[in-house]
Amino acid sequence: MNMRIVVIGANAAGAKAASKAKRINPKAEVTLIDRGSFISYGACGIPYYVSDTVADVKELMSTPVGVVRDAHFFKKVKGVTVKTRTKVTGIDREAKVVHLLETGTAEIASLEYDRLILATGSSPFIPQISNVDLPNILTVKSIEDAELLKNCAISGDTACIVGGGLIGLETAEALQQKGMQVTVIEMREQLLPGILDQEMAFLVEKQLRQQGVRVITGSRVTGFTGESAVEKVLIGEQELPADLVVLAPGVSPNVELARAAGIDIGITGAIAVDARLCTNDPYIYACGDCCETTHLITGRKVNIPLGSTANKQGRVAGINAAGGAATFSGVIGTSILRVFTINAGKTGLSETEAKASGFDIETVLSPAHDKAHFFPGARPIILKLIAEKTTGRVLGLQAVGEGAVDKRLDAAATAITFRATAEQLSQIDLAYAPPYSAAMDNLIVAADIMKNKLTGHGRGISSHEVKQKFDDGDDFILLDVRSPAEHSEIGIEGAKLIPLGMLREKLDELPRDKEIIAFCKVSLRGYEAQKILDAAGFENTKYLDGGILAWPYPLRGNSIVTEHSL
Repeated sequence: MNMRIVVIGANAAGAKAASKAKRINPKAEVTLIDRGSFISYGACGIPYYVSDTVADVKELMSTPVGVVRDAHFFKKVKGVTVKTRTKVTGIDREAKVVHLLETGTAEIASLEYDRLILATGSSPFIPQISNVDLPNILTVKSIEDAELLKNCAISGDTACIVGGGLIGLETAEALQQKGMQVTVIEMREQLLPGILDQEMAFLVEKQLRQQGVRVITGSRVTGFTGESAVEKVLIGEQELPADLVVLAPGVSPNVELARAAGIDIGITGAIAVDARLCTNDPYIYACGDCCETTHLITGRKVNIPLGSTANKQGRVAGINAAGGAATFSGVIGTSILRVFTINAGKTGLSETEAKASGFDIETVLSPAHDKAHFFPGARPIILKLIAEKTTGRVLGLQAVGEGAVDKRLDAAATAITFRATAEQLSQIDLAYAPPYSAAMDNLIVAADIMKNKLTGHGRGISSHEVKQKFDDGDDFILLDVRSPAEHSEIGIEGAKLIPLGMLREKLDELPRDKEIIAFCKVSLRGYEAQKILDAAGFENTKYLDGGILAWPYPLRGNSIVTEHSL
């Protein structure tokens, strides 16, 4: 008898697993089951459908040549039988049977399996607050969500996004582009928590404000009010009008079916699997958002739901279920988004995560253009590099800016995966021509700065630390070594101007008993100033990491003011 492989869940991981299993074992009977009406669609594309960037919702369910990936497609092209609108009500591990209930009927059917793959995905987290079930309070997960969101955006004027993560910000842009007045509410003190460190997140927040999106951080939504539909969002005693609310505080893995069947659930709350994606039952595998994996830097179990990970895990689970041998080593949490004109992303550990994991770290902020500065279309990007002090091992990279950040993140992801050091990263032979990068790409420059810091030649200080010094009333000198024209146009309040070319002549104007922190546009001249002061015998000198381009706080001559709470 041919092997019977059943896959529960027909989106990224499940569809990939079923297709790969059939390719590995063409004689296997592969059945793909999903409780919804639509299968194998790109949920990450929903905000772009809402904004009309993607014209037809079918494009989210189609192959690159335009063929819709429906049940007919999977049967004819993949050789996989698909059952949609079918809920799996239970798994009998001893009998190797799954129990099914087709939507709209009361009949329970059974399906035998030799190997079972759980690809049950995740569900939007719904906070337990008052009136959360009012009409026009939506999530961003399914094709049905996409249609509802688009209709509500057309008929409404104001929208509130609850959650400032990747999906929340992408949806905020989509709704704003549809003409809505949008407010993003995040209960933590910054946008993109768990992805960017605070000073990098502030740069993204600044962009949203410039585009007319209201941002409220450090505030928790406590409920909603309305009659026939949502009308107001409650934040403590405050009320915000809203014709539409999008809940995007995160997702939870769908593990109820596995738990009821006695499948082990890991410390993350997702299904526990080994490197072969096998559960504690040797005949059952799990892949995608519903299962946990290993973080390649910390070695800890994590659940980081991303479509890219789901597809890779689906391939491994499909191979193994069909009798092959494959492993999935883990992830480093690479994430990226575009919001309006800003690109932002991260790979590896953030500074916050690295410290929480016990690493002794050094950080670098490095602003530059994404192409040769003289080439038309060059745009600024800011990189934040994190490395371990003792070994120089690269632990993480964050990138924010109008320019191309993706290739810097991808190069860093490769370096981090193979445990490269800052020294090795600084010598990677990256592609160079003016339309693509500077001769010294910003990633290489960041690695060189890191080497300077690790060897003690450079002593940087973060914008957050400098801001704290101002707030605490510390007695120090913030030294602006830019030109008078640059200084007069925009600057940091309280800074003292001495252009770099005049610094050697004006050393007597600087007190030797105070800490001196030099800066310029990107802090290349700031670093030069630190070296000049060092050579002159000044004993407490630093430079401002990233210079004025990476300063996330209000600037003299800049009217953008950050609002962190109501």
